[in-house]
Amino acid sequence: MKKFKISIVLVICLIFTLLVGCGNSSTSSNTSNSTASKPAKQTITDSTGAKVEVPTTINTIADGWPAHNEVLVMLGQGSKIVSTNKSDAPQSRPWLAVVNPQMKKATTAFTNTAVNTDELLKTKPDIVFNSVVPQIANSVTQLGIPVVQLTYTNFDELKNVFTLSGKILGPDAEKKANNYIKYLDGKLTSIQAVTSKIPESQKPKVLHITALNPLTIDGSNTIIDSWIKVAGGINAASSVSGNMKVVSMENILQWNPDVIIFSSNTVTNSNDRATAIEKLSSDPTWSKINAVKNKKMYVNPDGAFLWDRYGAEEALQIQWAAKTLYPDKFTNIDMTKETKSFYKTFLNYNLTDDETDKILKALPPATK
Repeated sequence: MKKFKISIVLVICLIFTLLVGCGNSSTSSNTSNSTASKPAKQTITDSTGAKVEVPTTINTIADGWPAHNEVLVMLGQGSKIVSTNKSDAPQSRPWLAVVNPQMKKATTAFTNTAVNTDELLKTKPDIVFNSVVPQIANSVTQLGIPVVQLTYTNFDELKNVFTLSGKILGPDAEKKANNYIKYLDGKLTSIQAVTSKIPESQKPKVLHITALNPLTIDGSNTIIDSWIKVAGGINAASSVSGNMKVVSMENILQWNPDVIIFSSNTVTNSNDRATAIEKLSSDPTWSKINAVKNKKMYVNPDGAFLWDRYGAEEALQIQWAAKTLYPDKFTNIDMTKETKSFYKTFLNYNLTDDETDKILKALPPATK
């Protein structure tokens, strides 16, 4: 009887040992699988069609595309920017530095056409983002740093670029990209539900001017052309393809736009704004244009990035443009409210009433 009891005890101990061992083995296996589930690198396809191997853990970012720096902020990655384009330096993009103070620390290794490789190497970026500039991409690749080239000319391509950026930068960034796209899609749908019903013959011809000397406009195959169409306009310069194209006054007279929208690039302060509009109004040649005759000239808002050019604030641009072209059809759009909400939700910054007013008037932030 005593031997039987001892045997039972031994069996119980053996079973317990096996269970504990299996449990430890399972835990060890799970730990191993968890570690193996995140590879050190992933391969993505950028806007040029190139396959690029990028790290899955990214702590430092160099971004040579001015528009994309704001996208990084929207994706919650602004604190990782260590190098940027001179166009995004605080003196050039003061609102970007307000919503993302890291811009004050970032070096400016990039221009739109070149990169200072010595300066870039000092910042030790894990990855470089840039627009499609082959000479920059080649220079960076030779340094052994992965470079992702990005571009878009319409809203579907914009969403692809933002989605790819989120995928590269991790689950949290990917979630933020998806939330932004849902917001953008909602605004596109609600605006186009109205503008799609307007006959083409009743839509205004809109000219987007980026500079007066030389006279520079934005034509077709651009995001500018896309937001003009979404807002219910016709791009007066659609016969010209591309961004920032120099044209003649004869072109403008031939197009005879009903509305002129000045990019904030054209003006830098309230005096410049008045000068630009007054210059056209008092010029005998410009005065022949419908937009000038009817005083349909507007300066585009300007925030963390130019609303009208390739940044995250395109979602605000389509609303502002629609309300500007059709104030009676979009009485439901409150740009002050939308701008405040957008900055809080997507740029993690609470705008004051005064700051919001300045952005809508394309004015810089107050000097502190």
